[in-house]
Parts: sequence; C-alpha cells; structure tokens
Amino acid sequence: APRVQVRRQLDAVAGIGSGARGCGGRFRAPASSASQPCYSSIVIRNDNSQNADFPRNYSKREKKPFPIPVLELRRRARQRMKEAEGKPRGPPPPPKNGLLVQRLIPEAYRVYNARISLINNLKRLMKVVPVKGCKYCGEIHVGSVGHPFRTCRGMSSDKRKGEHDWGSTFVEAVFLPVEAYHLEDRLGPRIPHDQRFEVPRIPALVELCIQAGLDLPEYPTKRRRKPIVKIGRKEFVDANEDDLPDPEPDKFKEPILEEVSDDEITPPSSPEETAALAEETLKMWETLRNGALRLMKRYSVRVCGYCPEVHIGASGHKARNCGAFKHQQRNGQHGWQAAVLDDLIPPRYVWHMPESGELQKELKIFYGQAPAVVEICIQGGAQVPEKYKATMRLDIGIPSSLKEAEMVV
Repeated sequence: APRVQVRRQLDAVAGIGSGARGCGGRFRAPASSASQPCYSSIVIRNDNSQNADFPRNYSKREKKPFPIPVLELRRRARQRMKEAEGKPRGPPPPPKNGLLVQRLIPEAYRVYNARISLINNLKRLMKVVPVKGCKYCGEIHVGSVGHPFRTCRGMSSDKRKGEHDWGSTFVEAVFLPVEAYHLEDRLGPRIPHDQRFEVPRIPALVELCIQAGLDLPEYPTKRRRKPIVKIGRKEFVDANEDDLPDPEPDKFKEPILEEVSDDEITPPSSPEETAALAEETLKMWETLRNGALRLMKRYSVRVCGYCPEVHIGASGHKARNCGAFKHQQRNGQHGWQAAVLDDLIPPRYVWHMPESGELQKELKIFYGQAPAVVEICIQGGAQVPEKYKATMRLDIGIPSSLKEAEMVV
C-alpha cells in the first residue's frame, strides 16, 4: 500500500493521466503549480568565446563563400519589392546619387592617417621585435627563430620535406599591400580589358578613402555637388552646376601624414618606449579596421571569388586577369562578389609564442594564433586585447613533454 501511494503521488506530480481522454500516458502540465519544484538558473553571457577555431584557409580550387547566402539575398530582394509595391520610387541616397556621405568624410581622413601611422610604427617595432619570413613561401613568424612546423609549399619543398628556410623580411609581409584600380569617376563606365595598363593601381584602402571624401592631389577624382539625373536603368547625366557658387574650402579637411622612408626609421631607445609604441600601434590597428568597416557599409567593395583581386566600386572591372583555378573556362574574368573586411585588410595570422619562448613540433595542437600585427605588439609589451584571446588559446595548459601530451584526454 505505501508503494502504491508513492507511485500515485509521482504520477500526479509528473502529470501522467491514466484514464484522461487524449492523454495516453503522455506528460502534461499538473493541475496545481504548488507541486512543481522551482529552479533558479544563472546565465553567464560573454561576447568573446573562451576558445575559437583558427580562420579557415580555403583551397585554391574552391570559390569563396558569399558573406550573405544567395537564398537570403533573394528573400531580402522579394521583401523589398513587396514593401515598395504601389509606392513611388524615391531618389537614390548618397553615395549612389553621386554625392558624398558627409558624416564619413572625417572617417576617411582618420582611416588614411591610421594606415600611415601603422606602417611607420611597424617599421620601428620591427627593429626590436624580430620577424622572420620563409624564402620560398609567404609564411612569416614573429620571433628570433622560425617555427619548426613543416608547412612550406614553396619551390623545392619536397626536397626540404616541407621545412622552411627562414630569413629577414619587410613590413609589406606583415601588413599586406592589397591594390586596386584608381577611378577618376566612381560612377563612370567600367574599366575595359584593353585599358587595364592605362589606369593606375594604388592601395585599395587608399582608394576607398578617396571615394569616401579624401582629397589627394596626386590622385584626382570627380566630385559632384548635385545628384545625378537618371535617364534609364543604368544611364544617367550630371546635373547642371552652373548656378551654384564657387565651392568653399572643405571644412572636413584634416592634415595628412606622410610615410617615413626606411633610412629615417629610428628604433625605440628603451623598453618603456617600446611598450608605449606597441600600445599605440595596436590602437592604430583597431582604428584602421573599425573605420574601414564603417566605410565599407556605405561604399561598395568587391572581391573576386577565386583570387584576391579587389575593386572599389559598385561593379567590378572587366580586366580578364584572373589566373585562379579553371580561369580558362571563364576566359580570365573575375567572379565578383561582396567583400568582407579581411579581403581589404588581411589579418595574416601567425603562431603565438608561449611563455616558454619556444615551439615544439609535437605540441602543435596546443598553440594559438593571432594576427601578425597583434603578435608584434604583444611581444613589444602591449596588453592582449580581449577579442584575440579566443584564437590565441591563452587558457590552455601546454604540456611540458610529448609523454604528458599523450595523457591528455
């Protein structure tokens, strides 16, 4: 009898009805909430994960994924058409109408000056923080001695069994120079294949700043003061600006920094100065990436899905100079798609040096990675930013020997 009473009490708490219609022995909410136990849970949220996987290295034989899936783009297009049905089409906003986004002009100057400051500071830091580069492939390592991992895929790598041949390197290997065509009119016709050598190529980040409002005398560009007048789907004419007064001096114009040559670079004189320089360099790196991301949200940046070619503009150029996988089937034409921040400013991940100061080939899975600029600043004395701790794997204990590593579950 006591067992039967306990079983009935448990069934009542769980909400199991044996004879109720539609229940069939399934769980249901109890009649009274007094019999339900009350549990309190604490949820801890963190924007930065504890550990994260390294950025994926895509094969040369596969196309880059779209930043936004194609199905999502189609759904958004149908939603916009549905919302605009029966409504008059309004004028296009800047910069699509030929005008500049006024609030982003100071941002263009800040991004350009941050780029110059970053390059100058890296040249000084690399005088005291050694950076090694492989002579046969593009891999680099921040440290006095290169890492022991056999990951070389350069010339005669099979004879060296994938081992790197380390040597000195330059700042261009740390901060990769991504170039693009300079457009005198960003709304003008696309660059044809026959004029690919006549149009100058400049750093893509500089071209983005010029289109956003940066004025450089050596790279002239067309500035409109009235919106364009569309006469077709893709055809337009410039509005008459004769009735406008003479343009006033640009109130957003700021002083422009200049890049220092290698002969004039002086290394830091003390560890305190090196740490301060590393902190300033890391700040310039974050300013550069955050500012470029804000510019990319309004000014279109395109990238080829098969090669690293970047174009600043609404539609890519027509130069058939793509040499990626199966370019013969496309006649050398690029597969343009929307670019992400890493296409414009490649972070260039390198191995993070542990506290022991050396890397062991057998313990590769325990080490983390960080962008080359961030790793140089950290070894120079800067604090580790929170956003990079996930890939650096600072909270992972590194075994002291291979025998201890085999005991890890």
